[in-house]
Amino acid sequence: MRAIPLLTLWLSSWFALSAHADEAQDWLTRLGRAEQQQSFEGTFVYERNGSFSTHDIWHRVQDGHVRERLLQLDGAPQEALRVDGRTQCVSGALVSGLASSSDAPSRALEPQKLTQFYELAVIGKSRVAGRNAVIVSISPRDQYRYGVELHLDRETALPLKSLLLNDQGQLLERFQYTRLDTRAVPSDQDLQPGRECSPVAVSSPKASDMPATQVWHLDWLPPGFQQISAVTRKDTQTKSTVDSVMYGDGLARFSVFLESAKGADLNETRAQLGPTVAVSRRLNTVEGEMMVTVVGEIPIGTAERIALSVRSGKAAAKP
Repeated sequence: MRAIPLLTLWLSSWFALSAHADEAQDWLTRLGRAEQQQSFEGTFVYERNGSFSTHDIWHRVQDGHVRERLLQLDGAPQEALRVDGRTQCVSGALVSGLASSSDAPSRALEPQKLTQFYELAVIGKSRVAGRNAVIVSISPRDQYRYGVELHLDRETALPLKSLLLNDQGQLLERFQYTRLDTRAVPSDQDLQPGRECSPVAVSSPKASDMPATQVWHLDWLPPGFQQISAVTRKDTQTKSTVDSVMYGDGLARFSVFLESAKGADLNETRAQLGPTVAVSRRLNTVEGEMMVTVVGEIPIGTAERIALSVRSGKAAAKP
């Protein structure tokens, strides 16, 4: 007889967890729409590896396009202008991670897909920048990626705070608003970059210009990661060809670079700055010695395994 109430308790707990997951998916869906539909301006702080920086942001949605300007307020003025997620110009050494690569498409969350590799849950509420927020936890189901804690604005679902955490719950990166005005629509003047903002060349390589995946392949990819883009370009300093392929799982991203090590002073590296890791190793191929480098916001053990799995020749990656 005692099994009945225990079973009832277990089922009620399971349905509660399921409800939390469904609610979390709903909030992430709203988040994905919010940044494509909501204009705003504000100020946020960015923390990585114990260092802080403060930034103003102007974000305008108009005629189906998203135009955004970031201005760093600490030290020498540094800024970036992005249109539809692609960087148009940058000045100074704006913190990497805030200004996305010009080759990287906008990141659109797919909550249903994320549930295969992350546990989603609404875990509470908070107050950030004077606004009420819902806390959504995105916890990895394996050791190959990081977890994220999002504090989403109850009114608009915009991210008021984001914490990137490792498998021990240690903070790797913080993004947090100190001021957010969702009633403001940035003007053309607000979105006009300074004279020091240098244009970023955006290339659209043809299939014949993208031999990266035909020259080399990965024997192993973390589950859920898929190729997003592939580009081949000339290094302006070494004049050598650099192949790069970007992979993502819907939340995390990393890139693999391959370049000739012939006549170049390239050393194998293993480094981490906050959530960003860089691992490189030498690879012998029929064309000579190459340098493989993996860069991304993934655990360093994951990056090392990816780097070790790079092989010369065309083949499909094995999960």
